[in-house]
Amino acid sequence: MIDADHTPWPDVAAAHRRGAGLAVLPVGAHEQHGPHLPLGTDTATAVEVARRLAERLDAVLLPPVHYGATWGTSGWPGTLSLSAATVTAIVVDLGRALAASGAGGLVVVNGDWGNRAPLLVAAQQLMEEGVLPVVTLDHPGMAEAIDEVRESAPAAPGLAHAEEVETSIMLRLAPDDVHPDRYEACYPVFPSHFGTAPMPLHPFSPSGVFGDPALATAEKGERLLAATVEGCLAVLDDFVAGVLAGRAEAR
Repeated sequence: MIDADHTPWPDVAAAHRRGAGLAVLPVGAHEQHGPHLPLGTDTATAVEVARRLAERLDAVLLPPVHYGATWGTSGWPGTLSLSAATVTAIVVDLGRALAASGAGGLVVVNGDWGNRAPLLVAAQQLMEEGVLPVVTLDHPGMAEAIDEVRESAPAAPGLAHAEEVETSIMLRLAPDDVHPDRYEACYPVFPSHFGTAPMPLHPFSPSGVFGDPALATAEKGERLLAATVEGCLAVLDDFVAGVLAGRAEAR
C-alpha cells in the first residue's frame, strides 16, 4: 500500500503502473453524531476501511473527502453538507485526474448513506465516458455483522446512527474522541413513510442519537470493521480481475 498523502509523486506513479493500479478513495461526511461522537465519525470509518483495503490490494490510498451529501442531518449545528451534484462532481473530477495519472481503477469507499446516490451517478458517468473502471462500496458485510454483535434494539430497521454500532466503531478507532458520560438513548416515533422519502431528521431526535450507545464496545467495533473489509474484498474480486484483464489487453 502507498498512502498518497505522504508519498512523492514518482512512487505513486509507479504504484499506478503496478498490477491493477487501483486507487482507493474514502468519501465521508461532516455531520452530527449525537453529543458523544465527533462530527468526523463517518469519515473516520471510511478511512479505516479504505486503508485496510489498500493494504490488502496493494493499492494507492487517497486522502479522504471529508464532506458529503448530508442534508438529512443539516438541522443540527456542526453538520456541513454538500449538494448531491457536488459530491458527484468531486468524484468525477478525481476519477479523470486518476486516469490521467495512469491509475487502472478507482475503488470508492462510502462512509455515509446520503452519498450513495451521487456516488453511483459519478461511477456511471466515469464508466460511460470510458475514463476508468469504478466501483462504489457501501459497507458490504456490515449489516450481517451488525446482526451478530448488536445487543440494543435499532431505532428503525437498517438505521444505525450515533448508537451502539457507530459508537463501537469509534471506540475502536478513536476512543479519546468518544464521551461516554454523554451517552443517551433515543427511540423516536417515525412516520410510516420513513426511509422512502427525504425528510430532515432533527425533529425526531433533539440529541441526534437514534438508538442506544450504552452497550458499545471497541471489540464490537473491530468485528464490524473486519467484517466490512472482508465483505468489500468479496465484492471486489471480479472487479479487480476485470481491471487486470483490461490492462493486459491494452499492453
